[in-house]
Amino acid sequence: MRDFLPADKTRRERVLAVIRERYRAHGFDEIETPVMEEYSRLHAGIGGDNEKLAFNILKRGLDADAVRAAADEPTLDVAALADLGLRYDLTVPLARFYATHRAQLPSVFRSIQIAPVWRAERPQKGRYRQFMQCDIDIIGDATPRAEAELIVASLDTLDALGLEGGSIRINDRRALDGMLDVFGFAADERPGVLITIDKLDKIGPDGVAAELRERGATPDAVDAFEQFLRRPQTREYNPYGERQIRKALPEGIADEVVAHLVALGETVAAARGDAADIPLVFDPFLVRGMGYYTGTIFELAHPSVTYSLGGGGRYDGMIGRFLGQDVPAVGFSIGFERIVDLVSASVAADAASVVLVHDRDVPVAELLAHKAAFVASGTRVRLEQRTKNLKGLLERAANDGYTAFATVSAGAAPGEVEVKSLG
Repeated sequence: MRDFLPADKTRRERVLAVIRERYRAHGFDEIETPVMEEYSRLHAGIGGDNEKLAFNILKRGLDADAVRAAADEPTLDVAALADLGLRYDLTVPLARFYATHRAQLPSVFRSIQIAPVWRAERPQKGRYRQFMQCDIDIIGDATPRAEAELIVASLDTLDALGLEGGSIRINDRRALDGMLDVFGFAADERPGVLITIDKLDKIGPDGVAAELRERGATPDAVDAFEQFLRRPQTREYNPYGERQIRKALPEGIADEVVAHLVALGETVAAARGDAADIPLVFDPFLVRGMGYYTGTIFELAHPSVTYSLGGGGRYDGMIGRFLGQDVPAVGFSIGFERIVDLVSASVAADAASVVLVHDRDVPVAELLAHKAAFVASGTRVRLEQRTKNLKGLLERAANDGYTAFATVSAGAAPGEVEVKSLG
């Protein structure tokens, strides 16, 4: 968990403002949920490995003796000690929110959530115990249009942040399950098999096959999968036709899965206007780790970095855990902590901001009059008394997000000072 100096905070808020504005432009509405959820909800088996990283909150009224007694039990029952926890993502709270307020929401609900989450990570570069998530979700639409809306909105947001050239890798968990079924992997070994497949970029086909054998996966299934990996192929296929999708998958994948992927590619192409220039690729080995995904999954990539900048997928079964009936849902999350470091200073700076550098002898009333004139025009203003090291003062102001400066002398009329760029 980190402190942020003014310059860092200004940068983060500006980037968040751009993300929020683009999400809203695409018809999504912002909601807010509590930072805490019930322990039973956070540990309902739908959060994957994140459940192990949850910060749990002791029940009020427990004394030290009660905690020691619970700790002395052969098996620690955390639920006996904790009834709440800090949210580890925004998807589980959204599912609970929708189940609670469904009657007050439209039949197809487009949600924005921009808020901090907490995980008990081991602190290291790029991994924090408190970090921001920027989610958009569509609940109530089972068609490829929902995924296409999320993809188009996310790419538009990336462009608005000055990070043009992003692309989306897509796959479908049903295609992955079908692939494992075709090769003959047993149902109980598939979670581990998927973990290994997810390492394909890092360890290659030989490493994947070796690790699957070390895991004790079904030998014939590993042999069949290894043979499939070694056939001439590319990792990326344009998802604009059935032939491309079929080429990337083994025989036996359900027609409805292929049809959904093809329809998604065509819908995104129609939304973007030019199919030849659609940054969308089909990757049959894209896994994503969350266990609650039931259909399409996707990741946001950018040529400037080797890691993903966001992702998401369809989780049609989650809301039913709270509502008692399944409701189609799909979401996309931008990796804010990764993106904020890539955004240029010009995008993160305030659109109109000025530092008024004044001499010591300028009356306070005059300074406030100058400031009021700029504020009235929509400009952010900071007053700074002139120092010997004017260059250092201006550099600090630029780092804090200011774009211009003006010097103020005694007797100058408001609006008559010369404004100069800090660029």
